[in-house]
Amino acid sequence: MKTLSIDIETFSDTDLNKCGVYKYAESDAFEILLFGYAANGGSVSVIDLTAGEEIPQEILAALSDPDVIKWAFNASFERVCLSNWLLKNRPEHFTGYSTSGDPAGAFLNPSSWRCSMIWAAYLGLPLSLAGAGAVLGLKEQKLAEGNNLLKYFCVPCKPTKANSGRTRNLPQHDTENWNLFKNYNKRDVEVEMSIQKRLAKYPVPESIWEEYRLDQEINDRGIALDMDVVENAIRFDERSKSELMETMKSITNLENPNSVVQMKQWLADNGMETESLGKKDVARLIPDAPDKLKKALQLRLQLAKSSVKKYQAMQNAVCKDGRAHGMFQFYGASRSGRWAGRLIQLQNLPQNHMTDLAEARELIRTGDYETMELLYEDIPDTLSQLIRTAFIPRNGCKFIVCDYSAIEARVLSYLAKEAWRSRVFAEGKDIYCASASQMFHVPVEKHGINSHLRQKGKIAELALGYGGSVGALTSMGALEMGLSENELRPLVDAWRASNPNIVRFWWDVDAAVKTAIRQRMRTCVNGIRFECKSGMLFITLPSGRNLSYVKPKIGENRFGGESVTYEGVGATKKWERIESYGPKFVENIVQAVSRDLLCFAMRNLSHCFIVGHVHDELIIECRPEVSLDAVCAQMSCSPDWMQDILIRGDGYSTPWYRKD
Repeated sequence: MKTLSIDIETFSDTDLNKCGVYKYAESDAFEILLFGYAANGGSVSVIDLTAGEEIPQEILAALSDPDVIKWAFNASFERVCLSNWLLKNRPEHFTGYSTSGDPAGAFLNPSSWRCSMIWAAYLGLPLSLAGAGAVLGLKEQKLAEGNNLLKYFCVPCKPTKANSGRTRNLPQHDTENWNLFKNYNKRDVEVEMSIQKRLAKYPVPESIWEEYRLDQEINDRGIALDMDVVENAIRFDERSKSELMETMKSITNLENPNSVVQMKQWLADNGMETESLGKKDVARLIPDAPDKLKKALQLRLQLAKSSVKKYQAMQNAVCKDGRAHGMFQFYGASRSGRWAGRLIQLQNLPQNHMTDLAEARELIRTGDYETMELLYEDIPDTLSQLIRTAFIPRNGCKFIVCDYSAIEARVLSYLAKEAWRSRVFAEGKDIYCASASQMFHVPVEKHGINSHLRQKGKIAELALGYGGSVGALTSMGALEMGLSENELRPLVDAWRASNPNIVRFWWDVDAAVKTAIRQRMRTCVNGIRFECKSGMLFITLPSGRNLSYVKPKIGENRFGGESVTYEGVGATKKWERIESYGPKFVENIVQAVSRDLLCFAMRNLSHCFIVGHVHDELIIECRPEVSLDAVCAQMSCSPDWMQDILIRGDGYSTPWYRKD
């Protein structure tokens, strides 16, 4: 046997969407109901385990056989579920991996697993079996009634008089639908194999499968949570919110001060009209509000803090080993190939700026609410800043957190050949000061001469690198930072004038994409290749990896000008035609190259226990004696495919996760 295509149907009393597959599969109530498979692309068999049927010995043996490639759509689900099932029911057929003491060893080795969902993502297709099948126009389509069948057989049901008070639907409760469910399981295997056949002429490079293996190892390893911090934070938040609400009621005499309608009316009755009570709008109202209204608005901002949701997500996701697993979706962002966050969403945690972070954390860990209330006026904000600190290394270890300094700015400068910027990075200078100096033709130092201009350099750098203009500056908070509307257009012009090679790069890429689509010929800009074939636009990066755009064509934008469009998952989360242009393609390219550099560092550091990563940052769990300098040196290495890129890894050691 060379290949094995698999799809399983399962039951658990744990909410898969809320808790993730690792916690779902470790539940005592977890079981595999149906096991659909096809060996070597042959006919599909369905094993009904609820009827006492058994998975053949050769199939069980293949699950741990490194020479048999296992295929599934969203293969991490099958692999994790089968790992738990084998350990409980057929331990003689389970073979783990990784080193001693590594939690990843409790799962089947991902090296011999392949995921057709990742294949679809690599080509810019939807991340669902039904969506991918529909876009590819497969003859075999996922059965539409599947969702109802899954809801009936795979999750607990509410006890009612009609169902005699049962909490679970079994096959005997609806034999007709059970037989349909078996057909559904069979069809999923058929659709998955059809996707493989349809995509065969666009194979995923082995380097991507190696990255996928490393991703699965990191998800298998997980990251430990300090549940004392998590549970006390939730308790503190409940108590704080209750006290804040009582204070709000005493100030406003409103039945529900959280009500937007009631609060807007109360403000109006007290001489303050407002169209919105969004966080930014409330913050703008506070400085000019009378004392009574100011206090109410400040309390409203505190009540609006959603920090407790992250702690609740931690509580939902934590597994029996005290770790959260499965927090990273490989190729979750198909336009760049970057990861997407899952469950706790490590990618968008609040930053921490408290100087006494350790002291505040200890108050939560020990449950000392009274002292926290005495020392910290804004408890919701304090809890928000402490979220990161709930992630901890295992006993006897520390975290090394290492990230790339200004990685996107470095990559953009390198690709566009903007030499003055590259010199700034080579000399270890501050890019925001250098940008301001270039724009305003005066020296700028962070804490010295013309330091007030650094903020303008910073906002310009953050907002304007990918074709952004006045609107981008506004969205990035330029007005809140003190800039006037009259300053915005000149700021855009000054930045573009200072970076002519970047501006040229935008429009060279725009022209190259359009030529590739129109003339079906390969084009190249600064080492980036563009090619349109078989209904796909491919952008080949320095690493050799492709970015893929489905069914590209030249269309007309909303301004009546010419633009490129392609099919993909848009802002509405639906499959639709998306408009793009040079600067947007440059953004995709820069973020994709930045991602490839991080992957290179991850491979170099794969002998370490990587437990998390965020865009340009790695979190490593290690013994106290591991050298921070050695880790940073590894992260600062340049790959063969971009040897002269000026990248630098900066880091710190910490007893719990934080932002330095």
